[in-house]
Amino acid sequence: MRIIDLSTPIDAAGWEPEPVEHRVMSPAEGARHMSEEMREHFGLAFDPAVLPEGELLSVDTLTLTSHTGTHIDAPSHYGSVASYGDGRPRHIDEMPLEWFHGPGLVLDLTTAGPGAVDASFVKQELDRIGRTPSPGDIVLLHTGADRHSGTPAYFTDFTGLDGSATHFLLDAGVRVIGTDAFSLDAPFRNMIERFQRTGDRKVLWPAHFAGRDREYCQIERLANLADLPGPTGFTVVCFPVRIKGAGAGWTRAVALVP
Repeated sequence: MRIIDLSTPIDAAGWEPEPVEHRVMSPAEGARHMSEEMREHFGLAFDPAVLPEGELLSVDTLTLTSHTGTHIDAPSHYGSVASYGDGRPRHIDEMPLEWFHGPGLVLDLTTAGPGAVDASFVKQELDRIGRTPSPGDIVLLHTGADRHSGTPAYFTDFTGLDGSATHFLLDAGVRVIGTDAFSLDAPFRNMIERFQRTGDRKVLWPAHFAGRDREYCQIERLANLADLPGPTGFTVVCFPVRIKGAGAGWTRAVALVP
């Protein structure tokens, strides 16, 4: 079994619209901190100098959003009300784990420019590879955007899905759609300029807003989709971190290749 890492790192040195803060407490600082905590909370005196090299353990503290790095959007991210079920979209900690382990199907969108492709583009790609999505498949969109990861271009130069393409995949029984781009929708500027030109509200975040009527999840900010063995022949594993009541959770997505 070969394991291909499909995840981008969370890197405080990379460019993000909402910067990541990464503070490191060194092992020596950790020893002193533990000594202070023991005295304050338990009334115990402890000299960290008795520890090897005067060190205990390091601690990393990060400030970031749940949409930083490779992550999975839950239905509650798309809106506070759903038109299906009881009307309450589920949070990431409520999603069934079975959704996030399944056959992978990668679609090549690298020939499309910034913007959004429609259902006809997706159908043509499926015809090219001779495969149709099946219920439980995890569909991944290879746009090539991950080459810009850590730079401002990552947030402006990528390809997404329009509403017709999103619903086409959901109609096939797909419950998880992933992309190596910042978003499953078109870049913000692209959508807003089209709306200002046409007045059509349907061009605004159609892939995300589809989740208000159809329960599904997105994996955003994947990487290394070019390393997959082909359109099929691999299993995707992308269990989300279980953050209570959250609209998204980070994942270390991987492909398992026999």
